[in-house]
Amino acid sequence: MPSSVISTMSYDAATATLRITFVSGMIYDYKNVPEEIYHALKTSGAKGIYLNQHIKGRYPFEKIK
Repeated sequence: MPSSVISTMSYDAATATLRITFVSGMIYDYKNVPEEIYHALKTSGAKGIYLNQHIKGRYPFEKIK
């Protein structure tokens, strides 16, 4: 299901890094994210809500752009 907040997302299993590109164009890498969290986000019906409840504030991040 499309998100009004998230434009694209990808996951690098080798580094456990979740990359989120927001509709605004901002890009964030969330570190040490378990693969099952990525899959849950990917299949969530409300990706923005899932991101806020299960990822933001729980995993270190780096602003890319």
